[in-house]
Amino acid sequence: MREIHPDLLRKLEKITKEEEIILSGKNSVEKTLYTTKKEFVIDSKKMLEKGKLIDVRTHTRFTHFPKHKHNYVEIIYMCTGSTTHVINDASQVILRAGDLLFLNQNAYQEILPAGEKDIAINFIVLPEFFDVAFDMISGENMLKDFIVDSLRQDTKKSSYLHFKVADILPIQNLIENMIWSLMNKQPNNRKINQTTMGLLFLQLLNYTDKIEKTDNDPYDNFITISVLRYIEENYKDASLTRLAGELNQSVYLLSKTVKRNTGYTYKELLQMKRFNKAVELLTNTKLPVTDIIAAVGYDNTSYFHRVFKEKYNMTPRKYRAGLS
Repeated sequence: MREIHPDLLRKLEKITKEEEIILSGKNSVEKTLYTTKKEFVIDSKKMLEKGKLIDVRTHTRFTHFPKHKHNYVEIIYMCTGSTTHVINDASQVILRAGDLLFLNQNAYQEILPAGEKDIAINFIVLPEFFDVAFDMISGENMLKDFIVDSLRQDTKKSSYLHFKVADILPIQNLIENMIWSLMNKQPNNRKINQTTMGLLFLQLLNYTDKIEKTDNDPYDNFITISVLRYIEENYKDASLTRLAGELNQSVYLLSKTVKRNTGYTYKELLQMKRFNKAVELLTNTKLPVTDIIAAVGYDNTSYFHRVFKEKYNMTPRKYRAGLS
């Protein structure tokens, strides 16, 4: 992992006013700094200036941070040291330097006391901030959709994503750039930071193997993400039997896990990917339809034509002709 720039680190290390009060003997978080409600839901209106969609603050050290959730998406980046998070009363997540933790608005967490050198950055992000970032991830991508759903308030999927990406230099650079831009109130910083977030997501999609945990059943979600990544990368000749062997799973159990977590069977997911890719090739290339059918993994052209017509109410040739 690259070390954070020393000038930036010096700013982040400073004892805050809240921490001064804690160190003077109060030894607990002042709830009214974060919310006016009885339930401890940290309010974006307390954390963000009016009109802002994103900001950063350092995590409060030297005391136990009690169980709470947020009415925004929180991204935690561990600069130095480590912090221990208990999520949804079940999962213990230890963040170490370079780690990223994404929490959606359903996730409850409490954080064990952090020491002086345990410096974590909290990104406070309103959901609409992600609009530009997600638009940058072009095309149909089931893996992207699964990750995006994990950040939505009404998701039934993972309530958090833990990326262990300390050794991924581009990701570390992008995060530091965003912290620097927000702390220094750089001109045009909304557009800069939304673009940077988009680049960050594009990089994270390349490293979904670095997701350490996702929710109360981390292995279950690891399996699902592995299947989605496998389909994205191997749609032409994907084999459920081969993948089950690689993941040390039975075909039956693997199929059940995928269906439970995505709402689709493995066959449906594979077909979706193949036809999405076929549409992309019809749109962006002049390849003959027969070549496209082979390129996306079908050797039965009549089957492809039948399913394509069922999905799009026209033949592949008419679909292409309608684009011109």
